[in-house]
Amino acid sequence: MRKSRSAGSGPQLTGHCKRDPNFKRRRKEAEIHQAIRRVPSDVAVLRRMAISEGGLLTDEIRCQVWPKLLNVNTHDLPPTPGEDLRMNNKDYDQVLMDVRRSLRRFPPGMPDEQRSGLQEELIDIILQVLQRNPQLHYYQGYHDIVVTFLLVVGKTMATALVEKLSTHHLRDFMDPTMDNTKHILNYLMPIIDQVNPELHDFMQRAEVGTIFALSWLITWFGHVLSDFRHVLRLYDFFLACHPLMPIYFAAVIVLYREEEVLESECDMASVHHLLSQIPQDLPYETLISRAGDLFVQFPPSELAREAAQQQQAERTAASTFKDFELASVQQHPDTVLRRRFKELLPTDNHAKTVMTKPKSARLVKLAVMGLTVALGAAALAVMKTALGWAPKFELQLFP
Repeated sequence: MRKSRSAGSGPQLTGHCKRDPNFKRRRKEAEIHQAIRRVPSDVAVLRRMAISEGGLLTDEIRCQVWPKLLNVNTHDLPPTPGEDLRMNNKDYDQVLMDVRRSLRRFPPGMPDEQRSGLQEELIDIILQVLQRNPQLHYYQGYHDIVVTFLLVVGKTMATALVEKLSTHHLRDFMDPTMDNTKHILNYLMPIIDQVNPELHDFMQRAEVGTIFALSWLITWFGHVLSDFRHVLRLYDFFLACHPLMPIYFAAVIVLYREEEVLESECDMASVHHLLSQIPQDLPYETLISRAGDLFVQFPPSELAREAAQQQQAERTAASTFKDFELASVQQHPDTVLRRRFKELLPTDNHAKTVMTKPKSARLVKLAVMGLTVALGAAALAVMKTALGWAPKFELQLFP
């Protein structure tokens, strides 16, 4: 006989809900939609949702949340480009070649006609962003980022999001030279050294450099991951965080492969070949969590103060991020989260243990460091220091 609900049946119901595999997902969706509906939207919560396990869950949610993470006004989108967009455009030929080679970035089984139409839209998005922002310079691999936004949010919205992304998170990669890209790549080894000096020293002896991570960094891993779901999960994470988070994620991939690296021949060719072949079955949620831990424990400011030897790099993504966040202040910065962040700051930024804080505390701190860099987060100091260590190798063009 079915039992009636009574005062004592509450805990049993709660336990049942916790065992329901869809319960956490539905609860997270409800939190996201509640944060979106607030006026103004609660961007602090949305950042935390994007960082936490599973990310933003669906493309429908991403269409609503990605613009808010980038502080894009969805009611003031770029106009439709004119017919002269491709005429006498210095980047058109290179963009056309790159887009034509991007077949594998589209879902398997997509009809040729539909894919060709999307490729034409992809070309237009890239050229329009460059036309509207002449200070930006196209680089090979940029289209791998743009196509991700096109497939999720459509042409018009993708143009707006990519434009904001290009003038902030991707700004370093779009300079006339690769100097700032080199600087960011050179954060990789100091991060590894903080966690695993043995692995760091092995890679130094092998003289492998960091060129193996170039395509990871400048495409936000879109060029090297075959499963689109994994790409979307990383984009949720990166959009909610500091612009340097992709290099922290690159570091945790190398750290995760410690045994493979140490068992290889200690020479440049062997280690470079191993690391450049990125595994497709990575434990993404674990690595995302660890990348967040590393950023909180070893923020860019700490790494830069310890090792920077050059004059301050001007107008890098790490510095313009302050301007970007100041523009987002009106989007409901959460004072409670900021207070908890100050209380939870680690007392020893040089500790080697990177998984010691409770998960909820890590998410709060990481979300706050993403939202309020201009309001006291440790990463603010990166503006006052150089962005890295002088590279000792020649960076090659993106393949």
